[in-house]
Amino acid sequence: MKIKTVLIGLCLAVGLVFGSSAMAAENANEPLMIQEQGSFMAGGTVIPAKEAYNPLAPTPESQTLHGDHAYIFYQIPVNAKKYPMAFLHGAGQFSRTWETTPDGREGFQNIFLRKGYGVYLIDQPRRGNAGRSTVSETIEAKPDEQFWFGQFRLGIYPNYYEGTQFAVGEENLDQFFRQITPNTGPFDAEVISDAMAAMFDRIGAGIFVTHSQGGGIGWKTATKTKNLKAIVSYEPGSGFLFPKGEVPAPIKNSTAFGDFKAFEIPLEDFMAFTKIPIVIYYGDNIPTEPTTEPHKDYWRCAMQMANKWAETVNKHGGDVTVVYLPNIGIHGNTHFPFSDKNNRQIADLLAQWLKEKGLD
Repeated sequence: MKIKTVLIGLCLAVGLVFGSSAMAAENANEPLMIQEQGSFMAGGTVIPAKEAYNPLAPTPESQTLHGDHAYIFYQIPVNAKKYPMAFLHGAGQFSRTWETTPDGREGFQNIFLRKGYGVYLIDQPRRGNAGRSTVSETIEAKPDEQFWFGQFRLGIYPNYYEGTQFAVGEENLDQFFRQITPNTGPFDAEVISDAMAAMFDRIGAGIFVTHSQGGGIGWKTATKTKNLKAIVSYEPGSGFLFPKGEVPAPIKNSTAFGDFKAFEIPLEDFMAFTKIPIVIYYGDNIPTEPTTEPHKDYWRCAMQMANKWAETVNKHGGDVTVVYLPNIGIHGNTHFPFSDKNNRQIADLLAQWLKEKGLD
């Protein structure tokens, strides 16, 4: 079976580019009606006490440590749609990813609240507001922002890619760099996906929206809970899971990360991906052929592996669509399409897909 691709007619494409922005801007000026909001922790483990606690002589051995949980902040609008949306950030990020754009516009949090969806914003275990880890980690103050400027495909520092949708400006870039957040413990996909499954087991059926490194967490989560109604993955960059005996060869590249690899799971676990619709989006400036520019070459490998993964899932009866935005006339997006200048257009594209899948 061939990989499914997005076919959008001229009228729909024009509507997304020109027609939807006025409606979205009008909605942005209206009050948000929130019926319920709050926060909770999901998942996690406990280091138990090894001896009786003496309040006059407390020791670590006599006390407990609750950690490795996720932190979730949620808002439910008045007359909410049936399925809420849960948003997981990528590497070096936290829930700020979805809240507000670097230049201060509404992020996907408010945009989808306005569209009527309940919204759950996640800080994964050992990150942000979920910083309590059961495993120690040394956090180094290591200057690295120019690398991430390139890896997140804003451009090659200090130059932006021509036609970029990033809101260029010194203050905006300052805000963007300041949302980078360290791990407080080792990254552990099992710990994180366990917490995500616990979250969905608590809130019930919903739509899981992931970004970058969070994409691999989304795949793992789908094998651990039956409460996912769909997965939306923006630029998944690692963690692709294939059935035993069908893992493609690693993809060689010019990056410092080494060959781009996928991973093997039992076929019965893999079949979870065939039970729900899945859409994957990639932004601009991703080449189709190998390049010596390592940042671009990494995302060439990621998108190539995503296409292989989609083909495999669909071969087994699934419904995976991979969208390369320039192919449908949407240009200039970075690794963060949902906070680029055209994020309302990107949101409308997703909303249309949710409607097509009966999830609105």
